[in-house]
Amino acid sequence: MAVNRFVLNGISYHGHGAIQEIPGIIASHGFKKAFIASDPDLVKFGVTAHVTDLLDKAGVPYALYTDIKPNPTIEKLREGIKIARDNNVDLLLAVGGGSCCDYAKAVSVSINCPEDPWQKYFIRFEEPTCKIVPVGCVLTMVGTGSEMNGGSVISNHKENLKIGHVFGEDVMPKFSILNPKYTFTLPKKQMIAG
Repeated sequence: MAVNRFVLNGISYHGHGAIQEIPGIIASHGFKKAFIASDPDLVKFGVTAHVTDLLDKAGVPYALYTDIKPNPTIEKLREGIKIARDNNVDLLLAVGGGSCCDYAKAVSVSINCPEDPWQKYFIRFEEPTCKIVPVGCVLTMVGTGSEMNGGSVISNHKENLKIGHVFGEDVMPKFSILNPKYTFTLPKKQMIAG
């Protein structure tokens, strides 16, 4: 049985079995289709499948994008925006560490934005003026903090820029799944400070 507590504007579900809360969250909020953002290693280790299997069992359709790598790029953001728009998603579900969470938040403010997200959010630092698609996180990396804030960092290699934008509370994840089991396979260098 998962224990929950409030984390800023969202709810955090902790411990073994916490991931089982996802179908109930989706049903209780009336979400119709999810966009799952993950990375290739989490697909390889079967973590992403823990989420997709739950959605399949609950009959919740989803679009899957599994090409998120550390320091997500504007090109990958644009790919995700297109997939999210084409699939008419109403929930973004990040499965991964800070990069996946940051990515999902950037997609969430861009799906309904008619402007170029790089220019609007990461160059001019404007706030969203369009409908924001809610974000949930299944965290696999300790200490990133991205599961409980409105921050998003995107890289643009052509312009040699890596820029972060801290969005307001509306962009903060609405819920986070925090199961320490998903952090057991972290490389040692990521578990030692300094």
